[in-house]
Amino acid sequence: MAEKTFKYIILGGGVSAGYAAKEFANQGVKPGELAVISKEAVAPYERPALSKGYLFPEGAARLPGFHCCVGSGGEKLLPESYKQKGIELILSTEIVKADLAAKSLVSAAGDVFKYQTLIIATGSTVLRLTDFGVKGADSKNILYLREIDDADKLVEAIKAKKGGKAVVVGGGYIGLELSAALRINNFDVTMVFPEPWCMPRLFTADIAAFYETYYTNKGVKIIKGTVASGFTAHSSGEVKEVQLKDGRTLEADIVIVGVGAKPLTTLFKGQVEEDKGGLKTDAFFKTSVPDVYAVGDVATFPMKMYGDVRRVEHVDHSRKSAEQAVKAIKAAEGGAAVEEYDYLPFFYSRSFDLSWQFYGDNVGDSVLFGDSNPANPTPRFGAYWVQGGKVVGAFMEGGSGDENKALAKVAKARPAAESLDELKNQGITFAAKI
Repeated sequence: MAEKTFKYIILGGGVSAGYAAKEFANQGVKPGELAVISKEAVAPYERPALSKGYLFPEGAARLPGFHCCVGSGGEKLLPESYKQKGIELILSTEIVKADLAAKSLVSAAGDVFKYQTLIIATGSTVLRLTDFGVKGADSKNILYLREIDDADKLVEAIKAKKGGKAVVVGGGYIGLELSAALRINNFDVTMVFPEPWCMPRLFTADIAAFYETYYTNKGVKIIKGTVASGFTAHSSGEVKEVQLKDGRTLEADIVIVGVGAKPLTTLFKGQVEEDKGGLKTDAFFKTSVPDVYAVGDVATFPMKMYGDVRRVEHVDHSRKSAEQAVKAIKAAEGGAAVEEYDYLPFFYSRSFDLSWQFYGDNVGDSVLFGDSNPANPTPRFGAYWVQGGKVVGAFMEGGSGDENKALAKVAKARPAAESLDELKNQGITFAAKI
């Protein structure tokens, strides 16, 4: 059993881990001071690529093309880059015990890692239908997507079942992006979800109607208001049919499940204060335990703009929270401080020829503007959310770079809005004037 000691340890191998490592390198870290410990076999990478470019039938994205930190236009940290910067990259290593009082981590192999400062960047794991006891959910070719190993299994299944039938369970990010990717791969695709419309946590009914019609026009069949209640399999163990709660049965060569995720906080239960399912932090991502920070999906942090606390599962926050934590750590060492984290929520997605961005908060009344005709070859429309007489959120499909910057600006400024009708008439020009 080996024991190693580091000044800093980043626990996790996703986006937050990569951006934290980059910021440590920028701030100046001495050789041997920092270790990144990940259960994955590859260096940290930009996870959004897995549901987009990785599944393209031609010109697919592959590592090392999307290692962190290319997603924000920064330097790509290849595996050898860590060594060059004096950072120890410890891969294929699962931590099974964390003793925060003793500042100690223990791996499945029994190795012990000691630290002075810990950044928890463990991210999330997918919710599996087997977790809910769904009959037959352990059949082969019922797949999930979170890590690169999952993506590789999906690529193999796409090749093996070329042009077959795919059922996508879930109507959120994963459901929408993977339905598009499978359709591009010439699969017969059916998307199933229980809500009245897709992406219900963000989209209004009007926005969702555009995407559902667009997808239908692309050949994706959509079944709403029901769930997968069971699966049957061939004698080989491969999935054969999806049984829906409403009594229908769907043939399937591949099933992709995207029904949500849960933060990986189990190692720290009873040791760190929690809130809203995550590890509670302050505006510098410090937890209730001295010298322990939490970033990305696992952090529940103060949302300064809105005066509440939230846990955000999106790549933009994963990047920025990691950078904020490292800046705070290094500043404190020099007796200084950094400004509080003042995050503007930002979400985006790309599928087929579509690309949307959202900034701010989707609360209050909403109004749609622009051309939201799904038959238009270049749809371009948006929406504003208004609460208390102020614009608090902004969305746009098909916006230009300048228009998306204007959306961010208006969501941050939260200007007064005279009326929903006026917003509808002005459209993107309202944001451009702010």
